[in-house]
Amino acid sequence: MNYKKISTGISWVLHPFLLPVYMMAVLLTMTTFAHYSPNVKFYLLWVVMLYAVIIPVLALGVLRSLGRISDYRVDDRRERMLPLLVGALCYILCAITVAKIPSAIFLRKFMLAAACCELLCLGVSFYWKISLHLTGMGAVVALLVVMNVVGVGNMMVPLMAAILCAGALASARLYLGCHNGRQVLAGFCGGFAVSVLAVLFL
Repeated sequence: MNYKKISTGISWVLHPFLLPVYMMAVLLTMTTFAHYSPNVKFYLLWVVMLYAVIIPVLALGVLRSLGRISDYRVDDRRERMLPLLVGALCYILCAITVAKIPSAIFLRKFMLAAACCELLCLGVSFYWKISLHLTGMGAVVALLVVMNVVGVGNMMVPLMAAILCAGALASARLYLGCHNGRQVLAGFCGGFAVSVLAVLFL
């Protein structure tokens, strides 16, 4: 069995760019947001796709063409500053856009939590390399825990799935040699803590 290919596949499937899209799919099908009209659902999904995936990917392409990053994986922590700043700005803009729908206040908090995770990684990257993948997974697990506690739908199954995915992702990043144990643990715990605080106080 080719564990390297499996680990690489897990890293791409659970890439930080894609996690907000997965979360939106869960929110729009398993919570009160499922009662939104199809047009509103499409609008919200499109907004998240635009700010969480399309613009950041285009920004990486521009930065690569300008020579500001040497690789699209951005493994060098010193090259992560601009991509993380762009990501944080995109999530803030997404929160502002989503806020136009008054009943979608939790979605706004979700996007602000993602922006805070980007800023956390940005700050840490000045001194140390932290796992961006596990920061994202930590945020996902935190949001699902909060949703279970406050009763925003029955999120126990998605929570269990997210925990299993976090374990698989951590194993994959360690197997590929992208991070050591401390970087993986710091990423997950940092994403979890920042997201909980963002949802509660922002």
